[in-house]
Amino acid sequence: MNPMEPALEPMVPFLSPKIVTSIIQNPPNPQLGFRFFIWASNFKRFRAWESCDLITDLLINQNGLELYCQTLEALKNGGIKVHNDAFFVLIKVYLKMGLTDKAMETFGSMRDFDCTPDVYTYNMILDVLIQKNFLLLALTVYTRMMKLNCLPNVATFSILIDGLCKSGNVKDALHLFDEMTQRGILPDAFTYCVVISGLCRSKRVDDAYRLFDKMKDSGVGPDFVTCNALLNGFCMLDRVDEAFSLLRLFEKDGYVLDVRGYSCLIRGLFRAKRYEDVQLLYRKMIEDNVKPDVYLYTIMMKGLAEAGKVRDALGLLNEMTESGVVPDTVCYNVLIKGFCDMGLLSEARSLQLEISRHDCFPNVKTYSILISGMCRNGLTRDAQEIFNEMEKLGCYPSAVTFNSLIDGLCKTGQLEKAHLLFYKMEIGRNPSLFLRLSQGPSHVLDSASLQKMVEQLCDSGLIHKAYRILMQLADSGDAPGIYTYNILVNGFCKLGNFNGAYKLFREMQFKGLSPDTVTYGTLINGLLRFQREEDAYKVFDQMEKNGCTPDAAVYRTMMTWMCRRMELPRAFSLWLKYLRNIRSQEDEAIKAIEGYFEKQEVEKAVRGLLEMDFKLNDFDLGPYAIWLIGLCQTRRVGEALKIFLILEEYKVVITPPCCVKLIYFLLKEGNLDRAIDVFLYTIEKGYLLRRRVANRILTKLVRRKGEMGKDRAIYLLCRMKSVGYDLDAHLLPWTKSLLHRHNIQEMVNGVPEMNSGCVEMQNSYGRVGQPWKPTVKQRRKMFQLARRKYAGMKNS
Repeated sequence: MNPMEPALEPMVPFLSPKIVTSIIQNPPNPQLGFRFFIWASNFKRFRAWESCDLITDLLINQNGLELYCQTLEALKNGGIKVHNDAFFVLIKVYLKMGLTDKAMETFGSMRDFDCTPDVYTYNMILDVLIQKNFLLLALTVYTRMMKLNCLPNVATFSILIDGLCKSGNVKDALHLFDEMTQRGILPDAFTYCVVISGLCRSKRVDDAYRLFDKMKDSGVGPDFVTCNALLNGFCMLDRVDEAFSLLRLFEKDGYVLDVRGYSCLIRGLFRAKRYEDVQLLYRKMIEDNVKPDVYLYTIMMKGLAEAGKVRDALGLLNEMTESGVVPDTVCYNVLIKGFCDMGLLSEARSLQLEISRHDCFPNVKTYSILISGMCRNGLTRDAQEIFNEMEKLGCYPSAVTFNSLIDGLCKTGQLEKAHLLFYKMEIGRNPSLFLRLSQGPSHVLDSASLQKMVEQLCDSGLIHKAYRILMQLADSGDAPGIYTYNILVNGFCKLGNFNGAYKLFREMQFKGLSPDTVTYGTLINGLLRFQREEDAYKVFDQMEKNGCTPDAAVYRTMMTWMCRRMELPRAFSLWLKYLRNIRSQEDEAIKAIEGYFEKQEVEKAVRGLLEMDFKLNDFDLGPYAIWLIGLCQTRRVGEALKIFLILEEYKVVITPPCCVKLIYFLLKEGNLDRAIDVFLYTIEKGYLLRRRVANRILTKLVRRKGEMGKDRAIYLLCRMKSVGYDLDAHLLPWTKSLLHRHNIQEMVNGVPEMNSGCVEMQNSYGRVGQPWKPTVKQRRKMFQLARRKYAGMKNS
């Protein structure tokens, strides 16, 4: 190649950006045009976006990539300097064409040309890495950028903050945001939007709103995306009314609700189970001529499916296609999950087969939903068939897919198959890569060793090599994480194979995974179930020594087993120990509560705890339920009933197991009236209890002397029927026989007035903890009417 560049040097004073652009636009031949552009880019005053755009068009539209690369190589061999802009254009073209690997290779080759990337080139690379979810490599590249004295701009920080927020590292994102402002770089609308969205995703909406105010005060006007992010943040925390208040403030500033805004609010209303408001808002949207898109339709279908209205969701799919909106795989996945959740697996399978008819294909999530649904219904063989089918179609299972099938196999006692699947997941699609990394000199076993390797490669300038390894790891599938290990540990514990569980426990630590509270809790629960209390307590003590603080679930597990062994005081003390760890500022209040327990003043202790819980907005029903059941088991039923009444007084919803246990022990003590009170509470809450509970109460009532017992039995049967009990299926044969002998069931089934009369009189009867006292006049009138009706039906 003839060196024309030296001959151009004398012309520099006579050239301008406009002349340079015109020469690039009309070169004698493409290679000369490329060479002239590369030469001109060495001079700052000749650099212009117009020139870059012209070269970009030549490279894309005239297939000039190969010639351009040859030109660069020839210039390097000729010792001619090449500026960053020459590579910036080439990288930009590769990215436009979707050739990310070539873009990274080109970026890595810049050091061979002794060419230092500028901030714009670095930003392009950082953006690619964040899009690929390679945050680790992006941060390493940023560190290298800083070492080379390439100063970041607002776009650099925005890209990195976005990556940190999307990966859940909001704390680090805020540190980077502060670093940006300390450097004197003012955040723009995009930066603010990214941080506000990140705060909302991490449930810090109040902080997000404060930053929103700060954004407006700094003169940066919020856009639609930022407003929608805030609305969505409040809705996702079930603060829908606040979201609507916020909307009214936005509208004063000129904000107009678009389809994304409607989507946020509708999803929030669905989460709050405000289905009528959903319909009203949807109609308002149509009236405002805002057309629903595929995203909004998906939200509507998901909300309906989760409400058990999967047929309505399916109808919405038909409406969607009729309106010209093409459903995507995500839409179908929502419906498939809805059918799976209802146990309608054949319908779910049919939908999966229908997807391909709409020019979209089942993705890994589709298969994962089906496999999970099959496993939940014990159909592990069908789940394995679907698993094999997806692999044959080239759809590689995700961590969720593996975890669902491993969990299903463990629950059906197929531990050996589960373990084999675990190893298949570990090796992934690229066994040679797994062996090279795990057995090679770098010995990459966990995220820490991977980070070290990536940093070493980047420090050596081998960014492209680090990128390729991360790409290969991503393509080879998801390695087993803590969730997968926990599933297997649980499987071993359920079968009493604690040697296998301990082996997994040590293996995960060797691979750099720290056992979490679920791991320890699973192991503790398993040991306790197999009466190995001493080992369970050792694991509990070891947990704290290893720096894993037991959470409420672990403490609840320990308390449950203590109560079953009649060690109620020990269970109380353990929970107070937990509270001291998390509420050190309430030490005096906890001491007072402990004193009440020691004096066996349960009522005062429970009230003190409840007041503290509600004051700190940190209520957990678990310990109260455990104490209530524990008191029943230790035959302290009166105190258990006191806890029940206090919880009801504080408007705490008490769970069916607590109610059943209390009813059982009240009946055992002969306290039928209180047992009925608790049973009426379950009816008011809409609970459908197991058959034995109602049958025992009804039998005891009917056998009572006098008409009162029969009247109360009739009332209970009517109330049961009104909340959905199928009396024919629910009542046992001997109960039916007893009711038939006293003409009770016929009266309930045959006379509508009896049902309506009972419901109307509901408010006349005592609430929980109060006697059942309808007035004599009301009772006589209702039952006389019912008996006359019944006698008339019998005679006819």
